[in-house]
Amino acid sequence: MSHVMPLSGAEAGQPGQAPGPGATEPRGAAARPREVSAGRPPELLPLAGGVSLHRRAGRHAAALNAAVLADLDHLRPWMEWAAEAPSPEVTAELVEAGAGAWEAGTDFMYLACLDAAPGSVVGAFGLHGRIGPGALELGYWVGSGHTGRGIATAAARALTAAALELPGVERVEIHCDEANGASAAVPRKLGYRLDRVVDAAVRAPGETGRKMIWVMER
Repeated sequence: MSHVMPLSGAEAGQPGQAPGPGATEPRGAAARPREVSAGRPPELLPLAGGVSLHRRAGRHAAALNAAVLADLDHLRPWMEWAAEAPSPEVTAELVEAGAGAWEAGTDFMYLACLDAAPGSVVGAFGLHGRIGPGALELGYWVGSGHTGRGIATAAARALTAAALELPGVERVEIHCDEANGASAAVPRKLGYRLDRVVDAAVRAPGETGRKMIWVMER
């Protein structure tokens, strides 16, 4: 995959891989959903190939900002928030907001880091409670220099399993534009069901306005 794959619901300041589905950022207190589950997913999820998912924290802000800035050209076709380069301060604010959302049980933000370089950021992933009760939306992106290694698929597999183990969560969804083949390949590989294709507002240059909704149920 050579293009960026957005995450489900990522916003300005999110780094990524080929942009995949959705954005990976809570959209502010006014729109923030209620607690999805009384449980919380693991803060560390080791993957194969020397990569691990870490709960996103303040110590990651500088590396996250650098990763986003390095991949803006890859992210822009699919990520609305990538239209402008985020400042370090904006990224730090988003990281702080994400930490609060984790504590509130509404969004669970992760970064993919190389085990050999713990401060590195090679992708961003998130579970978002914005699609209604009993469900989480999974978003992701992987930096262009780390595509083709199966990071997005391995991370999405681990996060899908973690989400469906949470009390009260019955369903995980991945949303992506029809034109974003790299993003759609992930749920297809993992056995998600393409539930429907719906009309959606075009928010990024590469989008067609036809959104695919992939579903995995408990």
